[in-house]
Amino acid sequence: MKKSLFLITLSFYLFATLKLEAQLSVPKMESVDFSHINIMDEFWSPRIKKVTTVSIPHLLEEAEGNIKSFEKVAANKGEKSDGIFFSDSDLYKVLEGLAYSLKNHPDPELEKKMDLIIDKIAAAQMPDGYLNTYFQLGNIKQRWTNAGYHETYCAGHLIEAAVAYYNVTGKRKLLDVGIRFADHIDSTFKQQGRNWVPGHQEIELALVKLSQTVNDKKYLDLAEWFLERRGHGYRDDYGSYIGDGGIVRSRKYFDEYSQDFILKENTNVTGHAVRAMYLYAGAAAVMAAKKDTVYMDAIKQLWEDVVYRNMYVTGAIGSSSENEGFSNDYELPNEKAYAESCASIGMVFWNNWMNLLTGESKYADVLERSLYNGALDGLSLSGDEFFYRNPLTCSGGDSRSPALNCCSSNLTRFIESVGDYVYAKTDEALWVNLFVGSAATLKVKNRNVEIRQETNYPWDGKVRMSVSPEKSVEFDLHVRIPGWVNNQAVPGDAYRYLENTQETFSLFVNGKLADYKMVGSYALIRKTWKKGDVVVLDMPMPVRRIIANEKIKENHNRVALQRGPLVYCFEYVDNGGKALNIVVPDDITFTAEFQPGLLGGVTVLKGQTPVATVSPDGLNVSTVKREVKAIPYYTWNNRGKGQMQVWLPRKITDIRVIVD
Repeated sequence: MKKSLFLITLSFYLFATLKLEAQLSVPKMESVDFSHINIMDEFWSPRIKKVTTVSIPHLLEEAEGNIKSFEKVAANKGEKSDGIFFSDSDLYKVLEGLAYSLKNHPDPELEKKMDLIIDKIAAAQMPDGYLNTYFQLGNIKQRWTNAGYHETYCAGHLIEAAVAYYNVTGKRKLLDVGIRFADHIDSTFKQQGRNWVPGHQEIELALVKLSQTVNDKKYLDLAEWFLERRGHGYRDDYGSYIGDGGIVRSRKYFDEYSQDFILKENTNVTGHAVRAMYLYAGAAAVMAAKKDTVYMDAIKQLWEDVVYRNMYVTGAIGSSSENEGFSNDYELPNEKAYAESCASIGMVFWNNWMNLLTGESKYADVLERSLYNGALDGLSLSGDEFFYRNPLTCSGGDSRSPALNCCSSNLTRFIESVGDYVYAKTDEALWVNLFVGSAATLKVKNRNVEIRQETNYPWDGKVRMSVSPEKSVEFDLHVRIPGWVNNQAVPGDAYRYLENTQETFSLFVNGKLADYKMVGSYALIRKTWKKGDVVVLDMPMPVRRIIANEKIKENHNRVALQRGPLVYCFEYVDNGGKALNIVVPDDITFTAEFQPGLLGGVTVLKGQTPVATVSPDGLNVSTVKREVKAIPYYTWNNRGKGQMQVWLPRKITDIRVIVD
């Protein structure tokens, strides 16, 4: 009996110890906020400036009606709303982007304009903290009666904008509005034990940020409470199943569409792609803040389900227009791809949190792919037009829109805050996750350490990193070696390179080959760093051919091109007015050439390939060899509407569509 009791006690002790160790090891590292980083990059700086000077002013003008809704509420003259139930969120996202822009490009006039808008938002808030112009200008008695109406979604974007503005300026007015709204939500639901399952996730991420900003665990607990409401049938407690556009849906549809499942038990991704990304990112953020692994097993399996079986080669997700989200595994149509810009942004959010939680670089690899391809494609080079969906083949009808919507406003806040994803740290070490010209001063081993990057990435694979502590100090520097350098197109087997390359990276410290070891896919350099130390990473960038898993039927006998982190496409403008008639046999050689006058300066790929034509009677197909040109996928549709294609046939017999 004593022996049994001893074993039980020992088992309990080991279990408790292992759980404690798991809690203490999460997260592996912490993010370095954009506000601590100065971006000085040949690639990103012009884009950030374009968002500041063009996108944000343009969208603020588009948002005049949204702003007027707050004025109408404050005036209290019985006027009605002109917007839809999520209109407030679009304005909040523009304001969040504006907040970030004031760090990147300080502008007193723009800051004054934001303060005026904040005054209008604050004046519209109800005494109990509630704020949503759709209901305040409609039937206020209907507030909190149907979770399909995005009330917590709008609240989340308000809170994120408030936190961003406070972090940049120190001004509390919008933050106090967000706090009062969060307190109202807490007292309305959690404190009363009233179950609520948000129809569109977002509030969870925002509450984690708010908790960290004001150092109040109440908001973190509320975020976890929302996660735990899912999967218990609580949707029956309020109203009918109304989704976007007021369409009445079945309970089963809602469960899948909005991920109303017990998160710890769910391993198959379903439903609306953006909602899924915000849910998984929110769960990862809660785990990081609580230093717990409660959702980790499920989240890792969900990640594999997305990346291994449901992700486009561009890092985009969501193949179906029916639910703006996921369909069947490996069902990834190119021309009909939904691939919403917001979903790619959500992939960046989620993969960033997964990288911080685990320290595994595969998450940063997917983050980079989604960033440079799936997300960046959503913004025009002119800065005033935006893609909602991002197809991988176009017959000629797709174009970006100048309208204010969830994707346009999301893109502005996202690109302004790209600095969030460059570095990570602990008290003992630094990580370099993205290669972006930048400078930051970070605290490591209680010493201020300046790290600075100089690079022409993504056009060139050479990165110069200077590491200068205020006093000499030993610590670990982890430098990510991207999967595309090590013959891995993406994690999993959805895509692979047609041929492996023998070229590999070189790493130098102060002009000599570095003494490093590989930890996962990070090169770890441990040394006593002193002022003026320089690390140089040199990554070859050959043109690579990618082929898809045979289960992705859409891409049978087709090939995509990639160089560095960039996926390429063929567009009509560069190829005689057509792009759907190009064949790329396996023996064709492509050369890379930087063209400074094209599309803001891009590296193009050129090669002599067969181009098909159809006889007048449509019975015969012939080919002629001519030079073709591929451009980075994110740059297409900036010179008018026309054909575009990412996946090209490897044989003439595999051409499916030829438009004469």
